[in-house]
Parts: sequence; structure tokens; C-alpha cells
Amino acid sequence: MQHCNTARLLTRDNHSSGHHPQATLQNHGGRVHLGAPFAEGMSDHRIAILPGDGTGREVAIEAMRILDTVQAHTNHGFEQVTIPCGGQHYKETGEEWAEGSFEFCRDEADAIFLGAIGYPGARLPNGDLAGGSVILGMRAGLDLYANVRPIKLYEGVPHKVHGKFTQIWEPGMVDMTVLRENTEGLYHALLRRSADRALGREEYIPPEMTFPGLEGEVAYDPRPISSKGTERLVKMGFDIATTRNGAPSDGEKRVSCIDKSNVTRGCQLFRRVFDEVALSYPTIGTDHGYIDAFMQWLTRTPEYYDVVVLSNMFGDIATDLGAVLQGGMGMAASGNVGDDHAFFEPVHGSAPKHAGQNKVNPIASINSIQMMLDWLGRKNGEDELVTIANLIDESVADHLRDGKSLTYDLGGTATCSQVGESISSILSSKLSEL
Repeated sequence: MQHCNTARLLTRDNHSSGHHPQATLQNHGGRVHLGAPFAEGMSDHRIAILPGDGTGREVAIEAMRILDTVQAHTNHGFEQVTIPCGGQHYKETGEEWAEGSFEFCRDEADAIFLGAIGYPGARLPNGDLAGGSVILGMRAGLDLYANVRPIKLYEGVPHKVHGKFTQIWEPGMVDMTVLRENTEGLYHALLRRSADRALGREEYIPPEMTFPGLEGEVAYDPRPISSKGTERLVKMGFDIATTRNGAPSDGEKRVSCIDKSNVTRGCQLFRRVFDEVALSYPTIGTDHGYIDAFMQWLTRTPEYYDVVVLSNMFGDIATDLGAVLQGGMGMAASGNVGDDHAFFEPVHGSAPKHAGQNKVNPIASINSIQMMLDWLGRKNGEDELVTIANLIDESVADHLRDGKSLTYDLGGTATCSQVGESISSILSSKLSEL
């Protein structure tokens, strides 16, 4: 695969991470500098690795370990380019990431992995989170309109309730994919500001509004929902449904539209567009629900759901509740996907209080790599990458099944690196049989 070039210097050094020397994107004299590529020659895929802040840096190591394992046992190569970024980077350097990093991710990376963003006290002068230009800037600036969240419960994973670990939901009865609209809705103004910073544009300021009957200081965020934004998200939801095995309860391929169309105009548009798109997928069942009722159905009858589509804020909240069903945020992988680009990330955040202790769960990070390889394989027609992605999922399942090597969030004492090494070892055995 050929890649275009940004203005940068190409040098080599001897530092390494994982099994191979890694490339690092840095800023020298106003120019992007790509140092220490991991191998001679052209690789199949160039992956931008953005470790970010806190525990993101630790789980990124395990994500890279999986890529290294795939490379070591197959004919698929990955050039991993590490880009320092985030709130801690901002406090140390005065920049959220090196100049030219966004352009590199847009023009040269085949896929992107992000560890986490967020560092205590790291705020921009306008009050926004330092590092927002990275995560939110890419979502909006790369038009990654679908946040894709698989919610799957593996055998051997307990649930923490009332301080105790027990089995509440049954493995096999929790297996759905939730799609959250990722560029519009209540976060639109913030997303636009972050993209403006990433692209060097003048900052977007929403128009002034008045609210009759309200007194004192008023703060507000507009919630725009468009027919185009809804249509493309819903189409992706139906397309994903065609690739799945249906809902666990009845095997029916089904897409559920969750909104608040009994109250808000934006949701009324969302539902109307959903119904229009559904006409083009006559073999896929449909379902409607209001977000408040859905929050109880999600926990009481998760087996009913196959694919779910929601607007931005509703999807943000519902998927975090969904993570509880699969064992917590340490198990929750995600993909931010558009027509041309995608980046993948665990959704647990930077968890500063746990940083540097080698204790957090890397499975959300590993499963984000699984999603990345599945996306790359389907996008480029590489069936073997899709097969490899399935083997990563099987390796995670095999590791978890006996419930003996779990991190603290699942009631165990295993370290982050121990879990990563175990899954990598299982994957190595599976890949050797290909």
C-alpha cells in the first residue's frame, strides 16, 4: 500500500516498544518528524498509535503487543507510528499534539488507535479539555459519524454489584452492537470547536439564543440533528445487522431505533429517517423505543437486542450502562467510524488514580484492535484480516473462560501486562494453525 508524504524528516534510532522499534511522530522546528520506523520496507498497514494520558499509555502497550503478535505469525505487517498527545503532553509542551499530527492521521494512517485522553488540571484557555483536539477533533474533522460499541458478555466474566462479584447476566444472552451518532446532537458545538483547532480554522461559536421565562445566567448547547447525519448512521446499523447472527433471544436480525420522539423535534426527525431507511432492508426487523424506557429494558431483557441506533447524547449514556452488562468499562471497546477513516479506542478513559500501577484491564484495548482489523479487512477486501480479528475475539474468550486471570475490576489480581501476555500467547497458538 502506498502512502502520501507530509513534510517530515525520516530518521532511525534504536529505541523500541514491544517486539519492534516503533516510529514516533514529533515536532521539530515547526515540522512533523517521523522517527524510528519499526521495520525496513513497506508494510501492509500504517497504524497511528496515540497512547494519550494515564492508563491509556499502559493499555496501548497491550494493543501494540497484539499487532506485533499478528505480524510475527502472519504475512500482515503493521507500521506503528506513535504520536504523543493529550492533557499531560499539553502541560509539558503547550500543545495537544505535534503540529501536523491531524494531517498524518488523515492522509497517511490506514487506521488509528487511541489509548485515552484526560489529565488532572489540563484545560485549554477556553475551558475545554486539553486533548480534545485529538479525540473530538478527529471525530468531527475526519467525519467519523458512527461510534460503534459492541456489548458482549464473555463466559467467566462476573458483574460487580454492591461491592461483590457475581454472575447476573448470562453469557450468550448479552450480544448486541450499539451505534451512537458521533458528530451531531448535544455535542455538536464542542466537536466543531475541537475540529476547528485540529484543522487550524477559526473557532465556531453558536449563535446567541434567548429563552423566555428564564432568569439569571443561562448556559446552553444547541442539539442539531440532520437527516443526512441520521441516514448514514442508520444505514450502517442495518448493514451491520446483515453480518450478525441476530438477537440472542430469537435469532432475528433486528435494528432498534431508540429516541425521545414523543418530546423533541430532533428525535422526531431521527425516527422518521430511520423508518425511511428501513424500507430498503425488508429482511431486517425493526423496533422502536424511548430512551427512558430503553434504559430499563437494556438491563432486564438485553437478549432482545441485536443492533441499536441512537443520537449522540443518548448513545453516550446508554452504552456506558451497556458496559455494565459486559463486566464494566474495562471490557468496553469502541470504533469511531466514517466512510474513509476510523479510529478505535477503549472507552474507560485515562483513570489517573490507577495510572502507573500496571493494574487496569487491557481487554477493551485489545478488543479495539480486534475491531480495527475487522474494519481494515472488510474495507480492503482482505478476508484473512477478518479471520484474524475473529481469532483475537476467540483468544480473549479463551483467556476469560476459567475466570482465573482477571484484573481488579473483575475481582481478580492479574496485572495489565499479564492479561495482555496471556491473550497474546493464546493468539500466537491460533495464528500458527492458520
